Amino acid sequence: MSIERAAVKIFGSAGQAALAVARRVAAVIRRRAGEGRPAVLGLATGNTPVNVYRELVRMHREEGLDFANVVTFNLDEYWPIGPSALQSYHTWMRENLFGHVNVPPANIHIPSSDVPQADLEAHCRAYERAIADAGGIDLQILGIGRSGHIGFNEPGSARDSRTRLVRLDRMTRRSAASDFFGEENVPDTAITMGVGTILEAREIALLAFGEHKAAIVRRAVEEDVSAAVAAGFLQQHPDATFYLDEAAAAELTRMAAPWLLGRCEWDELLARQAVIWLARRLEKPILKLTDEDYAEGGLTELRTRGGAERNNIAVFRHLMGTITGHPAGREKPKTVAVFSPHPDDDVICMGGTMMRLVEDGHDVHVVYMVSGFLSVFDHDVARYADFVRQFNEIFGLKAGDLTAIEQTVDGYLARKRPGDVDTAEVQAIKALVRRTEAIDAARFCGVGTDRVHFLDMPFYNTGKVQKLQVGPDDVAAVRKLLEAVRPEMIFAAGDLSDPHGTHRLCLEAALAALDQHAADGGNAPELLLYRGAWQEWEPRQIDLAVPLSPAEVRRKRFAIFRHQSQKDRAMFPGPYDSREFWQRAEERNATTAAVYDALGLPEYTALEAFVRHPLHRSAHAAAQLTPLE
Repeated sequence: MSIERAAVKIFGSAGQAALAVARRVAAVIRRRAGEGRPAVLGLATGNTPVNVYRELVRMHREEGLDFANVVTFNLDEYWPIGPSALQSYHTWMRENLFGHVNVPPANIHIPSSDVPQADLEAHCRAYERAIADAGGIDLQILGIGRSGHIGFNEPGSARDSRTRLVRLDRMTRRSAASDFFGEENVPDTAITMGVGTILEAREIALLAFGEHKAAIVRRAVEEDVSAAVAAGFLQQHPDATFYLDEAAAAELTRMAAPWLLGRCEWDELLARQAVIWLARRLEKPILKLTDEDYAEGGLTELRTRGGAERNNIAVFRHLMGTITGHPAGREKPKTVAVFSPHPDDDVICMGGTMMRLVEDGHDVHVVYMVSGFLSVFDHDVARYADFVRQFNEIFGLKAGDLTAIEQTVDGYLARKRPGDVDTAEVQAIKALVRRTEAIDAARFCGVGTDRVHFLDMPFYNTGKVQKLQVGPDDVAAVRKLLEAVRPEMIFAAGDLSDPHGTHRLCLEAALAALDQHAADGGNAPELLLYRGAWQEWEPRQIDLAVPLSPAEVRRKRFAIFRHQSQKDRAMFPGPYDSREFWQRAEERNATTAAVYDALGLPEYTALEAFVRHPLHRSAHAAAQLTPLE
């Protein structure tokens, strides 16, 4: 039985899903070429489809995939914004696809970003005519926003809407704030294909990756069609498919509660998921669940496998076993490496655990993987430049050096526009701000300055929010660290909800380096994953839960405060939570503790949670994955 109202394919990773869509696009291009007809593609922009385009570029270069007979229509574009602006989708498409394949320029269609206001309506009508004149779109690629929007069709968009100027809602503008270096710089309006235009495509592929998309994906796939969720209209399309990674699919009923749909292949992991689900649904401690609760919750099949009491005890004992005040043990000192993608993820996500590791006598190293310079405001650069200038005036700086500061910093900042890529000098100052703050915070946690490492991985250093792919130099930087430190235990960021992808890329580099390290006879450290500021592990996933006392929560807060450039207002807070990172961290740790308490486990002020890598999946979850053909 299924309650999904649209076709869904679930892949083990976002990379596999992107590869599957790229292969669909290539098949359409080749089929149309064989028919002597152009392939008409509808294209989206952003972090979600970027790996589709990278794979198509690879196919073009290595397999001869020919784009000479391809016609493209982009979904949308900000208005008004110059087509050469860093944030323009004209620029994005050129950098990520059109500049690397042989689509004829005359075949590329993107809504104008600078058409005069008086001509907007005519421009939108002309865009619709151009799609019709091309024979209609063969394959439309989509992403989905947290509000369910496709293109820029915000909640309330009509099913028969066409290409038009729309006003962007607050959530969409906040989602784009990082690209524009501040929400205040995001245009209020954009031109978008309408829902009706999108639904006229012969085939539609919607991609969604990460835990933060799971709730809206479930609404779009399983709930009644409504203008409140534009993506839900895809249910009415004869050939629309959702391409998801496991994280984005997590709230679909077949993944979250498959026992409600029919028989399951029960194993320890699925039984744990079911018992915790039932306890939270009924707001009862695990050990108080009864056979009647199982029956009424659709878990009769699980009840017959030993009864409620036996299942309850097994799950309760597992959760009790995750709680430890000594995450690396106390039998003998260990070398522990904390991999922090940005220079503050360590203290935000596991500051209490870091302090506990130091107190337990372990040799703790903190590894900052990227410089984080993008997250420093220009006014902080100006402030530090003023400090350096006045400090050196007091102690006798040469006049020429003062002139250099004025030319390389003051002059640039005075003429800088929002979104401009910083000069090398300004980038260096911003990186230094983050570096000194990180050293101060690590020292506050008890980590010696000789145990603080900065990898400055090259993939990050684009000067823009969008990053490069992880390359050999990135992996080599991590591998060099592994060979020098030889950690027995590693903590690393393992979340997929980072809106800018840095966490995912850092983990990708770390895993590749660990594989190489092991292949060359290096040690195989235990790897535990923490979540970033945007999401927490589900209780069924947690392998390690470290309790924090009220005093330790305060100490962790003060460690986060050491990152002064991120205090009060972060440059990239994420689109859906404007609170400061310390507030999010405390709320998340307190919520995890409250969940454990509600399940009948000991009550703590806060818990920091970790899972072991590789993450385990139940036999049922594995069976839901779509094979990559």
